[in-house]
Amino acid sequence: MHAATGMALERDASRGTVIAVVGPSGVGKDSLMDFARRHFSGTEDILFVRRMITRPKDSIGEDHEPVTAETFEALVRSRAFAVYWKAHGLGYGIPADVHDDLAAGRVVIVNGSRSALEGFRAAFPQLLVVNVTARPDVLAKRLAARGRETAADIEARLARATDPLPEDVKVVTIDNSGDLAVAGRRLVDLIEGLRSEV
Repeated sequence: MHAATGMALERDASRGTVIAVVGPSGVGKDSLMDFARRHFSGTEDILFVRRMITRPKDSIGEDHEPVTAETFEALVRSRAFAVYWKAHGLGYGIPADVHDDLAAGRVVIVNGSRSALEGFRAAFPQLLVVNVTARPDVLAKRLAARGRETAADIEARLARATDPLPEDVKVVTIDNSGDLAVAGRRLVDLIEGLRSEV
């Protein structure tokens, strides 16, 4: 995990807040973020960031900006990412221009990673981590329904789901075991609260 921030942008970046949504695979992070994105559609002071990922556009998962591994490395060298990290054989990057949005006082929501939170903390002065959880039985059922992993893979994912988060970051936990609208409303209310503080 790495943070790569531009000095000229760091001066005023503390005006806005970054919400990094994290949680184990299958917990419903993308669905929660889509719920909130629809709610705030057309709102200029709320920004949902598309990650750059070294994964094809037509692959299953979030709406992302696909890049090749070579392009990703070139972007790293040119400091084009505010934060970047690698996991499961893929590269993930948050574009550095989010600092412009933060300097303008926006609330910026990103799909993060528990393993990259040190980089997020270093890059963003105002950081809130939304930790999305679900009951183990619900998570196991969702992972099995995807049909992309073996039983051993699912067991390993469930074990990682309980890994502790850094103690020195602000964390809000949202349980997404039940109705998406209930958990989605919690995320919307959280964003609204931060929005009113700017």
